[in-house]
Amino acid sequence: MPTRPLELNSYYRLPWNLADNAITWLEPTTKCNIYCDGCYRENDPDGHKPLEQVISDLENIKKFRKTDGISIAGGEPLIYPHLLELVRYVTSQGWKSIIITNGEALTKDLVVELMEAGCRGFTVHVDSHQKRPDWRGASEKDLNELRLKIARMIYEGGRGKIFCAFNTTVYRDTLSQVPVLARWAQDHMDIVNTFVYILYRSEKKTDEFDKYVGGEKVDTSNLVYQLDRMEDHEDVVTQEVVDQIRTVCPDYEPSAFLNGTADPGTSKWLLALRTGNAREIIAYQDPKFIEMVQAGYHLLKGNYLAYANPSFQRRAKLMLPMALVNRGVRRTFGKLLANPARLFRPLHTQSIMIIQPPDILPDGRQNMCDGCPDGFYYKGRFIWKCRMDELEKYGDFVTTVPRKKLVPVDFDAAE
Repeated sequence: MPTRPLELNSYYRLPWNLADNAITWLEPTTKCNIYCDGCYRENDPDGHKPLEQVISDLENIKKFRKTDGISIAGGEPLIYPHLLELVRYVTSQGWKSIIITNGEALTKDLVVELMEAGCRGFTVHVDSHQKRPDWRGASEKDLNELRLKIARMIYEGGRGKIFCAFNTTVYRDTLSQVPVLARWAQDHMDIVNTFVYILYRSEKKTDEFDKYVGGEKVDTSNLVYQLDRMEDHEDVVTQEVVDQIRTVCPDYEPSAFLNGTADPGTSKWLLALRTGNAREIIAYQDPKFIEMVQAGYHLLKGNYLAYANPSFQRRAKLMLPMALVNRGVRRTFGKLLANPARLFRPLHTQSIMIIQPPDILPDGRQNMCDGCPDGFYYKGRFIWKCRMDELEKYGDFVTTVPRKKLVPVDFDAAE
């Protein structure tokens, strides 16, 4: 049993939706330089798209969706031959360019080049189920060395002006390592602006559901997000990750969420924003603070905030004037005054996100992220990027239908 169950009704429901969202997913390539168990995309060695096609996708995004940032992903975008031109184009349209990468091809010189082209941030995915040539068999704790190397590279190459985030996929066998990651994120909140936990989901072979596309039964065993050796994998849920984080950060408290499409009582994206430093966390900001930031940014800019300025996040004391209108900031300010020594220490903000991808409910409904920021423009419509493999293999999304269990008839009783 969780020591402190999540209470979604007390959090701010993030206002992101299909037509008006903080970020939008873009895939200039499906070619990658490593293999990851948790990836939702099939690695295509010929997966580089012509720049003209990618720009056409962006023009369609502009028609249908307000957005603050474009997540340039893949595949591995750092090996896309037209990346610099693409970043320049995205920047010219008034969007923030965010590179979603595994970091293998990242160098300090490339950070500088991308920053000069207009790149505003990197989200680097590192976890122990990736097949990195120099890190085979490494634990999440071991990989913190790599994370720190990349974070410092981004900070130094970007002169502190580029946003730095890390993603990690949480599997049942790595759930116990979440506290190590949580502690590492706090230790480096001066250069790591966001840490994201993505909970692994597999299109498992089960006897519980039949799969259909357009009324025709299909075999989904060839979908990329299905691993034979993980058929017995037990899905991790958000509350379990929260409980693990609280073993080292006992005051951890979320403030905002996105719910599921089929079950509004589930959390799909869970956001916490904390203020402090490597030595201590002073406070977790309250739901009203997140609401004020999102609503205020939309009022001023016309879209919802995706990535805050990293310079501001490293100087959290700049938000103290908001104490006049926000109780949570007043509480933070009060804690600083209660211990004046804190006023002379660095004060940073850092966001912690937990993402719980699609779940299949017992009745067969697929519980997706309602208002998912990783929406992707695909052949005339916006889709969940995590299910694109279904469209490419079957032409439409897979529907799951519970198999009817035959109830044995007692013929003697019937007579």
